[in-house]
Amino acid sequence: MDFRYAALVPLFPLLGFLVNLFLGRRLSKGAVGLVACGSVLLSFLTAVGVFLGLRALAPDARQVVVPLFDWIQSGILRVPMGLLVDPLSVVMILVVTGVGFLIHVYSTGYMEHDEGYARYFTYLNLFTFSMLVLVLGSSFVTLFVGWEGVGLCSYLLIGFWYEKKSATDAGKKAFIVNRIGDFGFTLGMMLIFWTCGSLDFTEVFRVAGQRFQPGDAAVTTICLLLFLGATGKSAQLPLYVWLPDAMEGPTPVSALIHAATMVTAGVYMVARCHLLYLLSPTALLVVAVVGAATAIFSATIGLVQNDIKRVLAYSTVSQLGYMFLGLGVGAFTAGIFHLMTHAFFKALLFLGSGSVIHALSGEQDMRSMGGLKDPLRRTYTVFLIGTLALAGVFPLAGFFSKDEILWNAFQRQPALWVVGLAGAFCTAFYMFRVVYLTFYGEPRMSEEVRHHVHEPPSRMLVPLYVLAALSVVGGWIGLPLMPGGSPFSRWLEPVLGGAGPEAAAAAGGAAGHSLEILLMAVSLAVALLGILAAWNFYRRRPELPGRVGASLPGAYRTLLNKYYVDELYGAAVVRPFVALSRALWSFFDEVVVDGTVNAVGWAVRAAGSVVRQLQSGYVGGYALAMVLGLVAVLGFYFLR
Repeated sequence: MDFRYAALVPLFPLLGFLVNLFLGRRLSKGAVGLVACGSVLLSFLTAVGVFLGLRALAPDARQVVVPLFDWIQSGILRVPMGLLVDPLSVVMILVVTGVGFLIHVYSTGYMEHDEGYARYFTYLNLFTFSMLVLVLGSSFVTLFVGWEGVGLCSYLLIGFWYEKKSATDAGKKAFIVNRIGDFGFTLGMMLIFWTCGSLDFTEVFRVAGQRFQPGDAAVTTICLLLFLGATGKSAQLPLYVWLPDAMEGPTPVSALIHAATMVTAGVYMVARCHLLYLLSPTALLVVAVVGAATAIFSATIGLVQNDIKRVLAYSTVSQLGYMFLGLGVGAFTAGIFHLMTHAFFKALLFLGSGSVIHALSGEQDMRSMGGLKDPLRRTYTVFLIGTLALAGVFPLAGFFSKDEILWNAFQRQPALWVVGLAGAFCTAFYMFRVVYLTFYGEPRMSEEVRHHVHEPPSRMLVPLYVLAALSVVGGWIGLPLMPGGSPFSRWLEPVLGGAGPEAAAAAGGAAGHSLEILLMAVSLAVALLGILAAWNFYRRRPELPGRVGASLPGAYRTLLNKYYVDELYGAAVVRPFVALSRALWSFFDEVVVDGTVNAVGWAVRAAGSVVRQLQSGYVGGYALAMVLGLVAVLGFYFLR
């Protein structure tokens, strides 16, 4: 079967980007939206065709490299531009194009009255194209092209409302923080080429087992450098700080970044390089520990935030931590499974919050909300579904994917399972805190705003309905305890393998199944306890949060100020670099560079002042100079 048509998957959004880039200002908003949404829809339909074509092949034949052209040829360095079509990349393109299309459709209503409508959809199509290049690339270099592309687009979209200083600052923060991670990723690629002689995925993974022994310092260094890049793109400790500030962009942008594109790049990259990570137990442990630490760290911050989008942002950081926890304990399929289900309910939650913000004329502070359950009944229903899915309540999608990660963590790293369980409690608590503060109680907005509260138009509601349905049934393809594994794990087995913790329960027989069921019950009980605690705090005894905060002022202020990490980075990194830059400017730039340039100019001017005296303009002076010159020449000739 010819899979060259897979190139159409990224090509369609690229064409949409080019059309709106050059013609967007001349087209109507309807035409701009049609081009942007239609291109992503065509990409999604093509991705479905690629999935069906790959599914028709035997499992061991489901890896096809589609060469496009030779991009770089220099000595032994050969970088072909090609696409890698396999079960992992197909999962990613279906998520990116499917969820991305729904966000595009939602955006046509959300951004309808924005003056930058065409520019917005131009950026959005470029973002989709870059992410598709990233997940379809057949080499580290091609992946890196998409990697940098999504970084650029995040800067453009986070700072989309560039009239606001907070938006431009957030865009710059995202761009600069990601440069730190990208530097590590670049060093990792260089080391891969140095040790393996290639940057092509197929070749690198083929020779890795021959070039490296398990635990070698070289492969550990490679994995840690690549993971440094992942901590930037996927917002893990210590490079997570850009993602909460990314809320300055339009809400659909937040949904696209958090659910289907940029932040999933690091998770995908580690899963793609799982053969390298399996050769380095140290690197895997680092991935698991960082993921677990990020999950609980961000979840605790989310407990007290008041901006509805900021709570969801810290939730994303926490859920990405769960994905890395799964990858770090060797449960690569579980990590990708949670990536997929998270895309459904996190996009739903962000777009649902966008409907609330849209109804309240831009208000994002939950302290100015309340009582929206009845006037926003449809938004409330879908938001509640997303909340239950994120909290991990059976039988919604988040229950199956998060539980699979916790189950595998329990088998490999029981201490990290405890951390993950604590994070699950916090997740259920802070998400139902959002529900109760936003939709229940007495309205706390102004009378004028309350009078204009209304449901969004159908083009914003329909994507919410689709995402809500996916949040309910999306986890069923990963049902546990199935003979031979779930359909999702069987699909990814040719790429990620069937060995590891996922197979342990099957190997353990009935005893393993009983333990897994018990841990599922524990996980569900913890989530329900979190929901019950939120109900007690914000419905039954609404005065309790204030009393607890007053009794623990230090802890409350620490969480409210996000552990003062931004302040710490400002004091330890930002301000010293600013001071160094000013010192270099005042000395090197002004004294050395400007001084050298000024000195050269002064010397030329001084020399000109001397030479200028020879051009007096008097003919007699010129005649006298000629006579004196002639006398000097003749004297030199006769007297020598």
